[in-house]
Amino acid sequence: MVQQNLLNGQNAYVKSELDGMQVIEYARDMSVSSYTSKMEYFMAAMNVNKRQVLLNLSGNSYTIQAGAMQWTTGQVGMQTGVTGVGNFLGKMVSSAVTKESAVKPVYSGYGQMMLEPTYRHILLTDVSDWGGSIVLDDGLFLACSSNLQQKVVARSNVSSAVFGGEGLFNLSLMGNGVLALESIVPMEEIIEINLQNDTMKIDGNMAIAWSGSLDFTTETATKGLINSAISKEGLVNVYRGTGRIWMAPVFTGKSAGSQSLGEKASGEETASAGQTGTKAGANSTINKMEKVGKLLDLFNG
Repeated sequence: MVQQNLLNGQNAYVKSELDGMQVIEYARDMSVSSYTSKMEYFMAAMNVNKRQVLLNLSGNSYTIQAGAMQWTTGQVGMQTGVTGVGNFLGKMVSSAVTKESAVKPVYSGYGQMMLEPTYRHILLTDVSDWGGSIVLDDGLFLACSSNLQQKVVARSNVSSAVFGGEGLFNLSLMGNGVLALESIVPMEEIIEINLQNDTMKIDGNMAIAWSGSLDFTTETATKGLINSAISKEGLVNVYRGTGRIWMAPVFTGKSAGSQSLGEKASGEETASAGQTGTKAGANSTINKMEKVGKLLDLFNG
């Protein structure tokens, strides 16, 4: 597993691990100057620390976000995962609608690979714990076992695509394997919900991951438009069936995976301006979904 000389026992340590994945966290950023030391002091106090994912390969392989590799050691090779022109076009469309990299390189062999450092939180999970299928919020994917099948899934109805706030399409991973997510929200702030043939309604886009077995729609919080207007609850995201949900209720940004903290204000302004054109854009959204869906068949098929 992790080489001992990677950890000095004081500043760098293994925060979490799952199978061959290990999250290395640095308690403090010691590479500072006299001008930046004050900021770093308070950053460390608020858990704003650098983190890296170490992948241990023993004949297996991992798929990672493009550009995420920092270094490798041992007999480790890389492939692009592109099988043809049609497959590449499908991946480009997938990248546009899910905010993930178009081509995710696959590393295999024997050795170790370290990913680039990040200030975001690294969440490790096993897809088999999600019933063999997990759907991700935009921008969360960092790395996974390469035996996991990647698929782009569309919202189950037009209303959820237009009003749901989770994006028109999401990346889904299926099979048995481990997955690393890069999130603004730490694991300590995530609430896990397990549904057993039940329904959960969430007012906002606070779900960052959910089982692929769940049916996701967007509906009014109460019956009738008048009741919805009086209650001021409006539309809610509804998850039905049997499965698992990770929810980040304390984060109020656009997306726990794709939006930085500094982008929150501009995102709210954009959302406010877009409300006036929602009705006119609904028909346009339907047409775009049909066109993009045909191209995504190249990626999924």
